[in-house]
Amino acid sequence: MTVSGSMGRSAVLSALLVLALVLPLTAAPPSCDWPQFHGPRRDNLSTETGLLKQWPEGGPTLLWTVRGLGHGFSTVAVAGSLLYTTGNVGEDTVITAIGLDGKVAWRAKNGPAYERSHPGTRSTPTIDGGRLYHENADGDIVCLDATTGSSVWRLNILKRFDGRNIQWALAESLLIDGDNVICTPGGKEIGLAALDKNTGKTVWTSTGIGDKPGYCSPILVEHEGLRQIITMMARSVVGVAAKDGRLLWRAEHVTRFDENIQAPTFHEGYLFFSTRTTGSKLVRLTVDGRTCSAETVWANRDMDNQHGGVILLDGHLYASNYSARPGPWVCLEFATGKRTCAEASLGRASFTFADGMLYAINHRGTAALVRPTPQAFQIISQFKIPEGGRGPTWAHPVVCGGRLYLRHSDLLFCYDVTAR
Repeated sequence: MTVSGSMGRSAVLSALLVLALVLPLTAAPPSCDWPQFHGPRRDNLSTETGLLKQWPEGGPTLLWTVRGLGHGFSTVAVAGSLLYTTGNVGEDTVITAIGLDGKVAWRAKNGPAYERSHPGTRSTPTIDGGRLYHENADGDIVCLDATTGSSVWRLNILKRFDGRNIQWALAESLLIDGDNVICTPGGKEIGLAALDKNTGKTVWTSTGIGDKPGYCSPILVEHEGLRQIITMMARSVVGVAAKDGRLLWRAEHVTRFDENIQAPTFHEGYLFFSTRTTGSKLVRLTVDGRTCSAETVWANRDMDNQHGGVILLDGHLYASNYSARPGPWVCLEFATGKRTCAEASLGRASFTFADGMLYAINHRGTAALVRPTPQAFQIISQFKIPEGGRGPTWAHPVVCGGRLYLRHSDLLFCYDVTAR
């Protein structure tokens, strides 16, 4: 195009100026990978940088809100240009895929809605190799095409493995290990099982555990050449061989109401776990060839996290307690269990970590940006999320691609937390 005269040049300059102002607002967010509950490594630690160190009054910019997800406590998984979550919609458990612009891409059903005690969905979808894997509260597992939502295979683990449901229903988010999908039917005979992720066929089963399932999402650990799946059952913590499901070790951990929920935290041969009422424990894993044992290093009740998450940073553990004594926000030394801090702060909350900060939301819908140190939880900014959801805000926050995702019941909020 040829431009002649001052009027033409002025028009072009004006157009370019408008374009320059518009592009930063409409450009796609940075790509990120948070393909499962608590992120790629299941440690709930984001590697993102360049985020706001303080929020404006009233909170960061709300980019969009999605309504109609159905009631649930599931958080989001993010993979490629889509994010995924689940909710009760009518009589069904419904998986919803949402574009980064907040528009619904597709919906798919996975069995009935859970309507018993504390109705709503629990688990978060897991994305792997272009497919989505999800388990509902009654043990229905579905494998879907992550782009279209079309069904690849489906089954029920309680029926296949003679499993047992629990008081507040199955809540695990499925773990992918290579070609295997790891699940926890918690039967009298079969505690854990591995399914072929392409077909749903049984690869191995783990026997000898005897417990019902916990509410925990399993983790994968490799220590001294031995790969193992670790999870919390209803009354114990167990490790099984990732290759064939052999029970390697079992540590009894009995809690009131069998509420073993929070996934254990593994670090350099040590495993930490914390539960409501019973408290916290650190065990040492010792590998000898194909076997492994677990020995208690310390145990106390200074931290009794229920389901808000535990963050391990620089040798210290951060969480909010179920009880208010001490805390309910508490920091412990990982190696010794020594309490270094206990504060009232926001009350019981769920966490994630990114760029040096805790992103928290308490059970009453107050979100906060917190600078954690072993001596204090410094609240930098906070705001109240919009009203409209029902029940407590239990879904864990997610920070991905410069955005903060907060879920409350039927609603999903997307905030811009990128420093500009």
